[in-house]
Amino acid sequence: MTSSIPAVGTRTAEAATLQAVFLDLDGTLVDTEGFWWEAETEVFAELGHILDDTHREVVVGGPMTRSAGYLIQATGAQIGLAELSLRLNASFVARIGRGVPLMPGARRLLAELAAHQVPTALVSASHRTIIDRMLHSLGREHFRLTLAGDDLERTKPHPDPYLTAAARLGVDPARCAVVEDTMTGVTAGEAAGCRVVAVPSVMPIPAAPGRTIVGSLEEVDLSFLRSLITESP
Repeated sequence: MTSSIPAVGTRTAEAATLQAVFLDLDGTLVDTEGFWWEAETEVFAELGHILDDTHREVVVGGPMTRSAGYLIQATGAQIGLAELSLRLNASFVARIGRGVPLMPGARRLLAELAAHQVPTALVSASHRTIIDRMLHSLGREHFRLTLAGDDLERTKPHPDPYLTAAARLGVDPARCAVVEDTMTGVTAGEAAGCRVVAVPSVMPIPAAPGRTIVGSLEEVDLSFLRSLITESP
């Protein structure tokens, strides 16, 4: 069967079209990275360990299993991975139950993408239960697809979440824009061949060829995202 996807390097009008937008959740659309760190420090304090900020750079943006496993190893805490994951999720859920603040520009961007019927996917390393709770604040209707960290065998920084999102939406990853706030997410998006916009939240993200870095979502709109595909090599 002949592929309908133009060969890499062709400059057809179709090749210059934005096909879909993939958005991260924590720290990108919702201001919750601090919530996760509070949950981690709270649970480990209960276990008799004080977490200092040197650990935060490692755990930010990562899947629960990686973050929890790292913290167990770093502290020597006497707790299993499954039990720790449950306790961290419970602590985080208690915090988001009091309300989830959206990042500046997030609501406007979601509304614009929906108004122009741009296929939009929420792609997160958070667990499905967490995503489903936060969709009440974000609006489930804004997303054609949602992918959680526990929906796949491998999550960020592997490209699998973004490749899966593209496959399920029937789009070419090279014509999709990814918006992420951590190096973990940026690595996943770039490995999938997407055009990545980095909006650093907790930790800085270094400049790199083909990577676009902005100060906040207030700088991101549909015209801006379309331009990334038009300008892609």
